[in-house]
Amino acid sequence: MTKEKLRVIPLGGLGEIGKNMMVLELPRDMIIIDAGLMFPEEDMLGVDLVIPDISYIRERKKKLRAIIITHGHEDHTGALPYVLRELQAPIYCTRLTRGLISVKLKEHKLLKEADLRTVSPGEKIRLGPFQVEFVRVTHSIPDSCGLAIRTPVGTIVHSGDFKLDHTPVMGEPTDLPRWAELGREGVLLLLSDSTYAETPGYTPSERVVGESLDRIMATAPGRVIVSTFASLISRVQQVIDAAHRNGRRVFVTGRSMVDNVQMARELGYLSAPENVLAPIDQLSHMRPHKVVIISTGSQGEPTSALVRMASRDHRHIKIAPGDTVVMSASPIPGNEMLINRTIDNLGRLGAQILYTRIADVHVRGHAAQEELKMVLSLVNPRYFVPIHGEYRHLMTHARLAQAMGLAQENAFILEDGDILELDEKGGKVVGRVAADHVYVDGLAVGVNQVVLRDRRRLGSDGIVVVILTVDKHSGHLIGEPDVVAKGFMDTEDAEEILDKARKQVTRALKRANHHSDWAEVNARVRDALSQYLYQETRRRPMILPLTVEV
Repeated sequence: MTKEKLRVIPLGGLGEIGKNMMVLELPRDMIIIDAGLMFPEEDMLGVDLVIPDISYIRERKKKLRAIIITHGHEDHTGALPYVLRELQAPIYCTRLTRGLISVKLKEHKLLKEADLRTVSPGEKIRLGPFQVEFVRVTHSIPDSCGLAIRTPVGTIVHSGDFKLDHTPVMGEPTDLPRWAELGREGVLLLLSDSTYAETPGYTPSERVVGESLDRIMATAPGRVIVSTFASLISRVQQVIDAAHRNGRRVFVTGRSMVDNVQMARELGYLSAPENVLAPIDQLSHMRPHKVVIISTGSQGEPTSALVRMASRDHRHIKIAPGDTVVMSASPIPGNEMLINRTIDNLGRLGAQILYTRIADVHVRGHAAQEELKMVLSLVNPRYFVPIHGEYRHLMTHARLAQAMGLAQENAFILEDGDILELDEKGGKVVGRVAADHVYVDGLAVGVNQVVLRDRRRLGSDGIVVVILTVDKHSGHLIGEPDVVAKGFMDTEDAEEILDKARKQVTRALKRANHHSDWAEVNARVRDALSQYLYQETRRRPMILPLTVEV
């Protein structure tokens, strides 16, 4: 029996949707599973992306053996361009996943330095004391895998994102016989996808979407515009197939969609009959009922192709009555407002819009309850940790495991940063590590909570700028302060309140020692003004003193 301890540490994806990252750590070795991003929530003002906090790994990076990627979606790969600036480790993934990662790293000018290594489903790799086997699963993207990880403590099974589709559009079904073999050999811990743990029954087959797209293209009077994720290669293939059957040509728009389609065609994952795919500059020469457009923008992203169409800002495509727009993706939590705004704007331009609530134009890529139960039954783990989902999803999945006979004390509902320690004696949560959100804002990585708090204050209560003119030699105030407000108030009383605010600042500074530290003077101005403005308006604008010496 080994005396080693294995630490299982989620740094993202537990208690939230997205930014999936899991660390498996032994005393001298460590591997990472996935490195994903999350789209910002509404209160994360100005933030472009959210990625995991890798400070725990950074402090132990000499132990890092590899980064293992289960599949090519951005909630599992999107943090790599930021992670690889700080961590050097080989990345193991399947062929299509490697292609999608390469497109992203090339965009960030990191491809030449990256150590990308291709693994086939069924293959095993040795990483020090870890042996990692890639096990084929069905998801909404080809080349998806779960993992069977042999460690000195026991076998860990990581499901990846999966569903049990016995008739997938691309690739082969989930390798249930292999999961069953692993279960018979003995599994210490199962980490299983919980995204749709609240949904009863089974997830429908992807072929349902193909049939819907066929009907839509056969009956639509004009152009059909299908918006989906740029990485959803199997959906792109379904659109191409339906367009060919209905005598339509396919045009691709959106930079990430164009890059991914080109990459998938080069690798042989996308096939198109001759003359079906056409360059976008030929679109204006086509009759509307002969056109299909594949576009980014299914989440209402402000700079995406579909949103530019909805805003009449797309270079090649102007929405017109007769167009049919298909939103072929599930809304990511937090994006509902952007998606609804896009749908409204498209409707105002005369388009017919089809989305999941009113048509079978998308099938989720995650297992529902009966599929989750089947995997639990086949793998038959000693311990269980639900992963990938908000807390309620994790809780529901843990209850499913208990209903299948797992002891309550052997199901651990973890959140980001929790440390689950496993050894020959059993498993227990032994502490926490830092696992905060890391915000990406333009070129800045690591925008902190203070910046977001200031943005929220500016958005809700505005800003008041106090301009102080002082004598450079004596430090005394020259004339009356100037008070300028932006986004604060626009009422009849505004000028009177600001005039009194100037007098409040003057009184506060008369009591101050003007030869003291300017930070102290600024603090006096803020205190006096914030107290007065709150009494008058019940609002707390950001107060910014500016000193001009003359």
